[in-house]
Amino acid sequence: MERLGAADSWFLYLEGPTQHLHVTGLMLLDPSTSPDEVTFEKFRSHVEARLDHLPSFRKRMVEVPLGIDHPALVEDPELDLGRHVFHESFAGRESEFRPFVDRYCSEPLGRDKPLWEMVFATGLEGGACALVAKLHHTMIDGVTGVGIMADLLDLEPDAPADKGPPQDPPPTLPAGIPTPTESMLEAIANRLADPLRPVRALRRTGSSILRAADAVVTARGAGREQAAPFGMPRTRINASLTPARAVSFGTTPLQPVKDLKSALGVTVNDVVLAAVTAGLRGFLSEHDTVPEVPLIASVPVSVHGRPAEESGAAGATNQVSNMFVHLPVHLSDPMERLRAVQSSASDSKEIQGAIGPEMLGDMVDLVPPAFLSLGMAAYSRAGLADRTPAAHTLIVSNVPGPDFPLYIAGAEVRGLHPFGPLMEGSGLNVTVLSHDGRLDVGLIACPDLVPGLDDLRAGIIAGFEELVALAPATGAAPGD
Repeated sequence: MERLGAADSWFLYLEGPTQHLHVTGLMLLDPSTSPDEVTFEKFRSHVEARLDHLPSFRKRMVEVPLGIDHPALVEDPELDLGRHVFHESFAGRESEFRPFVDRYCSEPLGRDKPLWEMVFATGLEGGACALVAKLHHTMIDGVTGVGIMADLLDLEPDAPADKGPPQDPPPTLPAGIPTPTESMLEAIANRLADPLRPVRALRRTGSSILRAADAVVTARGAGREQAAPFGMPRTRINASLTPARAVSFGTTPLQPVKDLKSALGVTVNDVVLAAVTAGLRGFLSEHDTVPEVPLIASVPVSVHGRPAEESGAAGATNQVSNMFVHLPVHLSDPMERLRAVQSSASDSKEIQGAIGPEMLGDMVDLVPPAFLSLGMAAYSRAGLADRTPAAHTLIVSNVPGPDFPLYIAGAEVRGLHPFGPLMEGSGLNVTVLSHDGRLDVGLIACPDLVPGLDDLRAGIIAGFEELVALAPATGAAPGD
């Protein structure tokens, strides 16, 4: 068996009826680029031919009785694509596609099979088709998601489905599902072989906290106030989740954002956060009250490539840290908002950089897995998110993707919209992915907390447009 690390297991322990911890991706496809007809059968054959390059698609998760240790992965001896790859035909009924995606995002993945599914949708307007893919967060983060795309997608429309054997075949896991007794005995042996795991986790966690505290003190001594969890006013977005989900998606050109970045000395992430701030300001004006102080975004940050100690983040699929950034919805001027976001993000990077890449996994290793699951379930059932401060207003992710065309089964990908998970107490997640000269925006929300999601998405797109309109006044040259 292959034991899951603490950082990846976190997303299993926190999942419940209202907190679904899968990631959904929507690919809008143009089949006219294919040399032959793009059918469901062709798509299924394409996926089947790529399975050797996607080893995580063959692995089934096995939970340990009593939560003695983290779950393990085994090769699914009965992998059946019929349980993972599905077909939906809308026969021109475009209006039914979005509600279908909403429902699909609302349904958690079953744990009796490898934790992924795909739906190939045909019959959309103008003969278009789409792929809706759902993967559990244990097997994907921003960086590994791009890697999965590289194995599943092609650079040419006529690329063969069979890519040949992988250059570095992964080790084959034992086939067969272990009995509960076998699983428990193996977990006990694994714990006994590493009795100091919690001690190391405590030491690293303490070191990270001290480094972060030192960065905070230094910043405050210089008159800078960093964003911190639980430090913003509650909005209607911040309440207990229900199982329902709704999505909205759109796109905006990437090059004008790059021009603005060069002209003003900001980052693409600064522009993304400022555009989200503009959209939130409009949303709160319509559905709530605009607070007189900033809101707070939780911004995942990849730490792939940063050194991590064994039993920390090393080898984990999810190698992410986090930073908290002020979203100044109280400011009416877009330039002031952008500069305020830039300043807050810069300060937050100092704190985030002080935290070790294994922080998430270490926090999990400090608490027995069974306690984590039971505690999260009790928190959700009691509706405590309605009565306790929220850690953040929303999650905002900015994922750099490939800046060239991609194809699947011959069809060109014309939109690549990610939808991340929601965490209790926060009913909105905004993810932006750059691809082929575009910024593809994906919003997912609990509709009971965030009405008018399309209007919010339009407000974010308008926020981008409002910001890039500032670039000419700075003398930026096109393409800088």
